[in-house]
Amino acid sequence: MTEFVATTPGVFPLPDWAKDQLGSLKGHQKEDLVDGSEGTEITDVYDETRATVADWQATAGLDRVVEGQLRWDDMLAHPLCVHDAVETRGIVRYYDNNNFYREPVVSGELTFDGDLADDLDALGEIDPDAPTQAAVPGPYSLSELATDEFYGDEGEFLDAIANFLAGEVRAFSDVETVFVLEPSLVTNPPGDGEDERASEAIDRVADATDADVVVQTYWGALTEKVHAHLLDADIDAVGYDFVTNHEDNLYNINEYGTKEEVAFGLADGQNTLVEEPEKIAERVAWVDEQTPGAEFETMYITTNTELFYLPVSRCIEKLEALAAGAARAAEVAQ
Repeated sequence: MTEFVATTPGVFPLPDWAKDQLGSLKGHQKEDLVDGSEGTEITDVYDETRATVADWQATAGLDRVVEGQLRWDDMLAHPLCVHDAVETRGIVRYYDNNNFYREPVVSGELTFDGDLADDLDALGEIDPDAPTQAAVPGPYSLSELATDEFYGDEGEFLDAIANFLAGEVRAFSDVETVFVLEPSLVTNPPGDGEDERASEAIDRVADATDADVVVQTYWGALTEKVHAHLLDADIDAVGYDFVTNHEDNLYNINEYGTKEEVAFGLADGQNTLVEEPEKIAERVAWVDEQTPGAEFETMYITTNTELFYLPVSRCIEKLEALAAGAARAAEVAQ
């Protein structure tokens, strides 16, 4: 019997009241809020907001609760942007949309930082019994978002990013699941040789935890070779974006197989139109029907992308729809 798990890739929108409070704190502009040296007042705002988004998820009935990544003003680039060996420079477009991040330029050795683990620990203090899920940028995507001025070689830089992330993940408190977010595998796929190194880098991050590891890809489908190499990594599930490209994702699964666990991006993380739970359940059933050779132990039912693109009200509604849709899918499957 398949287990249906309602969850999200994280990176939630910051509520307006939190934006207002952070913006009004004397001497702190937006670019200073994520430099790792926030004062007590700023930390208190983030603590309150973290509790708020945890309540959104618990109230909606999600099976996994994420920290929300509310300090990630630089989105997936955040872990580098707050590192002492990284200089943030100009504003860069975040993939192909109207969001921007500060370019992280690595100018020194990427040693252990602990920023991600600290946020997870703060989430654990809210409800120690909640089924927690961590979200981390994938090593390939993070290397693509950053600029290297220290390691001097693309392969060495990717290795350094992977080792850095593995150290961060190793410091996590107990979590049920880790979502590794790898959109660049789709938007800027690695070439020959680099695709294998990307898989090995992901494998290194996955080996740093005993939790289930889901590599969430989005904004399209993986090329056949990249998909095949990703399956070689010691991960528990691959995430497929069925909002953006269902045909090629189905082809990859049916032609090359996938893991016994899988994540399906079935709700649009960027569109304010909220899917009905019944529609999400129908999409689950449709994908299952279209992959007759696959038997999944676990299906993670999620949005295809991060959620920070959405207004808070729509984000909450998406959470409710995911939880209800996964529950309905479980009923239909019985």
